[in-house]
Amino acid sequence: MDVVVGLDSGTTATKAVTAGVDARVRDMVSVGYPLLVPGPGRAELDAARLQQAAVEALTEVAALARERGDRVVGIGLSAAMHGLVPMDADGTPLGPVVTWADARAAEWARALVADGRAPALHARTGTPVHAMSPLVKLSWERAQDPDRVSAVPRWGGVKELVVAALCGGRQVVDRSCASATGLYDIRTGRWDDEATAIAGVRPDQLGEVVPTTAVLAGLRADVAAATGLPAGTPVVVGASDGVLANLGVGAVRPDVAAVSLGTSGAMRVVVPTPTVDPGRRLFCYALTDEHWVVGGAVNNGGSVVRWASHTLAVDPGEPEPQGEDADELDARLLEEAAEVPVGSAGLLCLPYLLGERAPWWRSGLRGAYLGLRREHRRPHLVRAAVEGVCQQLALVRDAFAATDLPVREVRATGGAVASPLWVRTLAAALDLPVRVADSPEGTGLGASLLGLHALGALPDLDAASSLIAVHDPVEPDPAEVAVYRELRPLVERSTEALTDVLTALDALDDPPIGPV
Repeated sequence: MDVVVGLDSGTTATKAVTAGVDARVRDMVSVGYPLLVPGPGRAELDAARLQQAAVEALTEVAALARERGDRVVGIGLSAAMHGLVPMDADGTPLGPVVTWADARAAEWARALVADGRAPALHARTGTPVHAMSPLVKLSWERAQDPDRVSAVPRWGGVKELVVAALCGGRQVVDRSCASATGLYDIRTGRWDDEATAIAGVRPDQLGEVVPTTAVLAGLRADVAAATGLPAGTPVVVGASDGVLANLGVGAVRPDVAAVSLGTSGAMRVVVPTPTVDPGRRLFCYALTDEHWVVGGAVNNGGSVVRWASHTLAVDPGEPEPQGEDADELDARLLEEAAEVPVGSAGLLCLPYLLGERAPWWRSGLRGAYLGLRREHRRPHLVRAAVEGVCQQLALVRDAFAATDLPVREVRATGGAVASPLWVRTLAAALDLPVRVADSPEGTGLGASLLGLHALGALPDLDAASSLIAVHDPVEPDPAEVAVYRELRPLVERSTEALTDVLTALDALDDPPIGPV
């Protein structure tokens, strides 16, 4: 079969899948790398290692395709959003990638919100003003070292690094990743004058913005030799990981939402034109010129249960379990939690262990348990954490409804949805049927499908909704729906009431200001 490699460069691994026009994942490999935390508030990647991982993953999946007898006819790229990395003119990194999870620019996000500029910036760029965004990161960096910001030849992100590693040549960024920077006007299709001025960068320091279906020059000769692929193998610039996850689960109609629930989470729908909700709770990023993805990302997903596993189930002094051992521990705790009645016996969790994005977009939020009593035990805390994450996604769903974007079905993907408790709780919190995608690699599959579309093998992206294999729906339990509907206003009220307290606590141990 002729296949396209979907190469997905994420926060902790680069994954590569192969798929053809039947939208079935045929091979998959993953090459991991550590998320570096060299100091308080920092979350970085070794840029050179990320580039190397892209070549390694491509090499491994190409070998599997050859063994199967498949022919690789192209490569489609996916990249994690919101990263920021200084680069030389040829794409050589000059420092680490500062990821979306880096919190050092929180003070500058709060300042932009306080001075009233955030709503207009959000409306034009589609990106909420938050410490995650390159706009805010650059603004913070500019305050520390303005000469460095203006002197760096290129500022880019994960996608620009991967394009440079595989293709070299002109420095480009796809419209999808550009639309997630906070620097790009999604309606005029150009770098935004006010945003770039706030960031202290010139448009010539940013990549040339091209459509997500743009076909770049073929693989560099050295990469072609390493991977065993022809040097002329076309590379489709692709899009960001979030929007491609929608495509990869077939959620391309406005009434079908995609939920990604892995370490973090998100809920997104596809609309035909750029749309920013009046309440500024949702983002809007490009998939193609005719497909725009509106949604909200939450910082905390399966990571909350992983924290609970290590905190509540590992004896002090013992090493924290890794890999399959950690997965098995998580699964055991989730089985315990499933025995606890819905609502966790009146225990409420605000799961903001890594701060929070949607629907609040407030830097400095911290997690909390409310309503603790002596009879609460470990399973109650774990179940409350699962419920807390699903309630955050339900608040995103509420923002859809307020924006006249009714959702009738959810298609879910990610490591967490392997757990029946997660899926059942998600269905009840959202009050929607949830269909779990057959393949867990929705983002990589989305990159493959966009590549096939760009190369003319898949004329209609909307056909993905019928091509993607999904399981039978998990229907929401009416009794559980009623409990979560009653609890959700308490989540909102408690977050509103505690924001100042949680932000003040966060400020007590803010990291010292320093350059990225």
